[in-house]
Amino acid sequence: MNEQGILKGPLSHDMSRRSFLKWSAVVGGTAALAGGGLKFGLQQANTAQAAAEGKWVTAICWHNCGGRCLLRAYVVDGVVQRLKTDDTHPDSVDYPQQRACARGRSQRMQVFSPDRLKYPMKRKNWAPGGGNKELRGKDEWVRISWDEALNLVAGEIKRIKEKYGNEAILAHGSEIGRALGLYGGYVTSWGSTSFGTWNDTGPKIGAFTAISKIGLTNPERADQNDRFDLRNSQLIVVWGGNPSWSGAGNPTYYYLAAKQAGAKIVFVDPYFNDSAKVLADDWIPIRPGTDHVMVLAMAYTLLKEDDPAKNPLIDWDFLNRCTVGFDKDHMPKGADAKENFKDYVLGTYDGLAKTPEWASEICGVAPDRIRAFAREIATTKRVALHAGYAPSRTNNADSWPQAFMTLGWMTGHVGQSGRMTGCSCRYNAANGGPELVHQGGEGLPAIQNPISATRLNNNELWEAVLSGKYTAGYQSVKPINVQLIYHGGASALNQKVGLAKGIAAHRKVEFVVTQHYFLNTSARYSDIVLPITTRWERFGDFGDGADRKREATFMGSQVSEPLYEAKDDMWIAREIGARLGLDPKAIEPFSAVQRVFNQIAGATVMKEDGTGYEKLVTITDADMAELNVTGKPQTGRLPIKEFRDKGFYQVRRYQGDKYGYIAHKAFRENPEANPLPTASGKFEIHCQPIADFIKKQGWTQIRPIPTYNRPIEGFEDTFKDWEKKVKGPYPLQLFTIHYPRRAHSNFDNVPWLREAFPQEFMMNPKDAAERGIQDGDIVKVTSPHGSVVRPVFLTERMMPGVTTLGQGAWVEIDEATGIDKAGNTNMLNGDIPTGQGHAGFNTCIVQVEKYDKPLAPDYKWPQRIVFPTGGGNV
Repeated sequence: MNEQGILKGPLSHDMSRRSFLKWSAVVGGTAALAGGGLKFGLQQANTAQAAAEGKWVTAICWHNCGGRCLLRAYVVDGVVQRLKTDDTHPDSVDYPQQRACARGRSQRMQVFSPDRLKYPMKRKNWAPGGGNKELRGKDEWVRISWDEALNLVAGEIKRIKEKYGNEAILAHGSEIGRALGLYGGYVTSWGSTSFGTWNDTGPKIGAFTAISKIGLTNPERADQNDRFDLRNSQLIVVWGGNPSWSGAGNPTYYYLAAKQAGAKIVFVDPYFNDSAKVLADDWIPIRPGTDHVMVLAMAYTLLKEDDPAKNPLIDWDFLNRCTVGFDKDHMPKGADAKENFKDYVLGTYDGLAKTPEWASEICGVAPDRIRAFAREIATTKRVALHAGYAPSRTNNADSWPQAFMTLGWMTGHVGQSGRMTGCSCRYNAANGGPELVHQGGEGLPAIQNPISATRLNNNELWEAVLSGKYTAGYQSVKPINVQLIYHGGASALNQKVGLAKGIAAHRKVEFVVTQHYFLNTSARYSDIVLPITTRWERFGDFGDGADRKREATFMGSQVSEPLYEAKDDMWIAREIGARLGLDPKAIEPFSAVQRVFNQIAGATVMKEDGTGYEKLVTITDADMAELNVTGKPQTGRLPIKEFRDKGFYQVRRYQGDKYGYIAHKAFRENPEANPLPTASGKFEIHCQPIADFIKKQGWTQIRPIPTYNRPIEGFEDTFKDWEKKVKGPYPLQLFTIHYPRRAHSNFDNVPWLREAFPQEFMMNPKDAAERGIQDGDIVKVTSPHGSVVRPVFLTERMMPGVTTLGQGAWVEIDEATGIDKAGNTNMLNGDIPTGQGHAGFNTCIVQVEKYDKPLAPDYKWPQRIVFPTGGGNV
């Protein structure tokens, strides 16, 4: 599409010349609409605007990266001129600023991007029933009115329900879910992604559980001490974590404070990542998906070398009082005495001792290094064992959290100052305990989904659409006939494993609709797209980043009027519901202003003495009258007007305050008086409930103790003959990482970030040399499930035999070859359901070869700008 075509579309419709020029100034001028480079968007608005007086508005960064930090936008005449982050107080490690990363600082380049979806659109070759479905993803787009779009969407929902039933509707999105719930229900998808197997294994063994006796908390914080106490640790182990990339925010700062206080920090990871560059005193490279065998070998070392009198390595007092299942004398009631962890590690019954030599062959860590690391953890008095989520995002990893926690329980690093064991290293890294400040709920009454029992696991979601059947439980396979896919603001197609099958599934069903800001992957393969507002274009919003929620909360104000013809998600749900014969008031019983007010009114902050919570804001009858909302007057820390004006509240921390927290302290001191919410009331090294739960899902089975379960498409599967060590067609491993260019898939279209972070494929120079590959070459990466091409970055920081690529890139399929040019990792990750139905992003086997076609840098690619004037194209 040429420049003339770009300009002709918007100016010939409802957008005024003044509005167009105003927004063109924000995004860098009309001539730069499809341009890239770091100059994008930096041009000033016109001189009058630049000279005009504006105001700073709190504008939160809302995407799911974990930080979701404080932003402030300088607004002149409705246009954001500049953006800054937290400068509300001097920064210190005790009372840190809540600063945004590169993604947050580029947020205005997303909100005001020229590739925003501007109008409702339909595919040119779509018709009720699907039309030419093979053209999804490559068809032209036609602009339609909101009335036509809503009538078409409601008509297809009604037609498909009447023809196939509600189980033919697969939907993602809470707002549209309210309408569909009232219309008979819809099919959902399920399965742990971010949390891996900590999601279900953790709570059942006594970890990862909410601190209900103390107050509100994210369960991830339950096993970690407060960040001030981390400075009392002598040794910190970061196992499979990279907080500086995974969550940004302050976690790396907190670790650095502990390091400066004298702690030694050891990273266990296939990649010497950026967090390790700043923090690590030692690095132990390990192959993806093999962490479990190393921990078993460390346990073996402790068992063989422990001498309570001369060389105590195991905390037998803690094991005997606070756990069940470690040895035959401390088993849960009714359990087989032979099914204990100690005898499994020693090989008493299976004949396979879990020695460091056995483990080394699989994990790649030298036997002597395994032994030394086990001794170091056991003989250091105060150790913090922090596991990231990455090792649990592997196929068959259901027992990994249990194994990792057992290492901490064996060495007694639980429930005391400077001693902790649990899942951390992302947004909650190094800052455990209950929230000190917490927003209230919106107050919307729940709407039940009448067919909520029909759920498709993420790992067989697209296969179920294609094959017409799904796993409903143990020895239970049921039919399913999905004919409508509704993406209510989600990026399910881009972000779930088995992406090639996902595209095929989208081209099979009769109707696909997406509501989003951009023509992202889900929207691209849809029949109708509905433009929605960003949170900057709505009345207000709370920032609830999990890193920040411990000590701070943000209230963002409306920064801009809705752009183009964008509408908010609830308005769309209400309008579709009305066309389905539903009561819009049942879908949205009160306004967005009332919902935000409810969050403010319900916000609480911990009392300064640490004994409980009190209201955050003071509200008067006059305040409620001004906002036209209902509620009750209340007294809090600061007036509601002050809170709304500031848009920010942070609890001031200082040494000796009453907000400290030692995880499981009361339990360790008296487990009988303070039982855990497990079957035994103790930490469960033998846990029948998790074994039963896994069996119930219907794919694989595990034992009650944390035995090693060989991962599908793990290291061993890089061999066609494991015993003879003969490599197979996919000899390398690939694991996926959170990449600083994106928050999952969000921001991937921002040219600033595309240039700064070029989505490089990383591998070791040794592996590259064997393939004739040089740094900067374009390479083709192929797994059993698909292929991508990317520029390669060679680094000694990557363990030989291992590769990595950032997850979340917006797929860009070459229709002639089926190869993805963007490097979406879900083209490589297979849809393999195991265990609790979690995503196995980090077990993937690949081959890499030099690619013979050029690939332009991502930031030079045309943006997905659509001006559909009677049938335009992308």
